[in-house]
Amino acid sequence: MEDYIVRATAANAQIRAFAVTSRALVEQAREIHDLSPVITAALGRLLTAGAMMGSMLKGEKDVLTLQIHCGGPVRGLAVTADAKANVRGTALEPQVMLPPNAIGKLDVGGAVGNGILSVIKDMGLKEPYVGQTQLQTGEIAEDLTYYFATSEQVPSAVGLGVLMEKDNTVKRAGGFIIQLMPFADDETIGALEEKLKTMDSVTKILDDGNSPEQLLALLLGDLGLEINDTIPAQYYCDCSRERVERAIISIGKKDIQEMIAEARPVEVKCQFCDKVYNFEVEDLQRMLAH
Repeated sequence: MEDYIVRATAANAQIRAFAVTSRALVEQAREIHDLSPVITAALGRLLTAGAMMGSMLKGEKDVLTLQIHCGGPVRGLAVTADAKANVRGTALEPQVMLPPNAIGKLDVGGAVGNGILSVIKDMGLKEPYVGQTQLQTGEIAEDLTYYFATSEQVPSAVGLGVLMEKDNTVKRAGGFIIQLMPFADDETIGALEEKLKTMDSVTKILDDGNSPEQLLALLLGDLGLEINDTIPAQYYCDCSRERVERAIISIGKKDIQEMIAEARPVEVKCQFCDKVYNFEVEDLQRMLAH
């Protein structure tokens, strides 16, 4: 189990916590989309958060979508996840190159810039739940911390990190989400705040050889950490020819008839895994017949 999420509680269930190592799934996204280092870090952070937030979903068929529409050169990022921590994602501009930021790190905030973060939860109801907040820094972890506080009214701390090798492959990736329950007392809140102030970055903790369990122990070990379970996380795209066919049918008979009249085959490329699906004129005629 190369990538996995740890789910835990602490302080007699006043705190719930998630931590993940996500190197393999972020590297897979980098390979599929041929991402530049700074976009690997940006999309990697969002994928890492998506895996943990997906694992918070209650229903097996629930789907979480994280969307960023932004004014920075990446223009937009999107990630979807399910309750089993299967994630996939895409970046509108995968090849953005930027100089390091003021502290010599990959300038994710510069790549993202100002914009809107949308969190969409499709839980099988008539309408999906949609929460939206303004991006605070473009660094993604801080933006999600702000989202949880304002849209879900859950005081949270989010840490995310992607560390690149010299050859621009992914060396380390991971993160944590710590959330306070409504009944958390002042003493617990104060102790957690102090711990977060003095903590190293996620990438440093992982690069020092720590596991997600050890990451949570560093944060919550003094607060009675109890690890509940671990679940695997992976980059997984569930696209299929049948799904793409349904999407083509949904554009309407008129448009399909025009394609047939022009005798032009249709090529559809999945935005998440880059798989290509080809539909010949005969396939289009069969769709119209149904």
